[in-house]
Amino acid sequence: MRQVQAASVFKVSRASVNKWSRLHEEQGSKGLTGRKRGRPARPRLVVEDRSRAIRGIIGKCPDQLRLPFALWTREAVQQLLKNEFGVEVSVWTVGRYLKAWGLTPQKPVRRAFEQNPAEVRLWLRTEYPAIERQAKHFAAEIHWGDEMGLRSDHQVGRSDGRRGRTPVIPGTGQRFRCNLISTITNRGRLAFMVFEEGFTVKVFLQFLKRLIRHVKQPIFLIVDRHPVHRAAGVKRWLLKHEAKIRMFFLPSYSPELNPDEMLNQDVKSKRPRSKTTLEQDEADGRRPRIPAVDPASARSRDELLPRIACSLRGVKTVAYK
Repeated sequence: MRQVQAASVFKVSRASVNKWSRLHEEQGSKGLTGRKRGRPARPRLVVEDRSRAIRGIIGKCPDQLRLPFALWTREAVQQLLKNEFGVEVSVWTVGRYLKAWGLTPQKPVRRAFEQNPAEVRLWLRTEYPAIERQAKHFAAEIHWGDEMGLRSDHQVGRSDGRRGRTPVIPGTGQRFRCNLISTITNRGRLAFMVFEEGFTVKVFLQFLKRLIRHVKQPIFLIVDRHPVHRAAGVKRWLLKHEAKIRMFFLPSYSPELNPDEMLNQDVKSKRPRSKTTLEQDEADGRRPRIPAVDPASARSRDELLPRIACSLRGVKTVAYK
């Protein structure tokens, strides 16, 4: 019987008849044995393996598990399931797994591996409560201090434009920068100073002198362990003005404990916000966002300095010029 006739008799395509003929020639009658239809069976994650996978994703980075990835992506999780549990699935299935496990893609927070968690816990449980008690005893005001820098080539925010055409903002090709030192209290009172030179003992003392001149009550200043903060000249000056200001240090590599870092984040990377939006935030009981500064749109350092000052005046501030 010819293949055309066989296809007509069995009501299948000629391609199927041709395939059967080839299998019979290569394997004989075994080649025509019926097989189970559908997807081939693959191993699936059991509950114990699923729990291990979730703990690995949450508790470790991919490179700690000898995977060639820096962050957890669907491809990284796919490789983890294959290497650790012998389960091969597509990236789309991995995406469904992650959604079912309650895991979502997020921008990670960088934390220095040099940080000592035990030291942080001790500071939060013991040292900071002691600072609060001392501040209450001396009727002092707690200030959190920090410094930051802005460069002219730092781009902030987004601008609408036609799809596929990136908006162009004119700006100078020259690079310049300026710096900011600030303190913020637990009640949200802000004091800051903008300066052009590098952060030195001279600059720090200049800011502290202006701070104690404007704040009438004693000041308890909490800062990080920057070398300038621990300099001998600063220590000598603090001893002379111990009745007006005392300084305390955060644990090493712990910027997340400093509320002033939130101010830096607002100025550097949050979307610009108007004065009306700031007032609405305060009326709604939300933490007011500081309007962002866009250094890339400034044409010189003389333009950048006033923009920082105007941005920070969106909340209760004392500006030191």
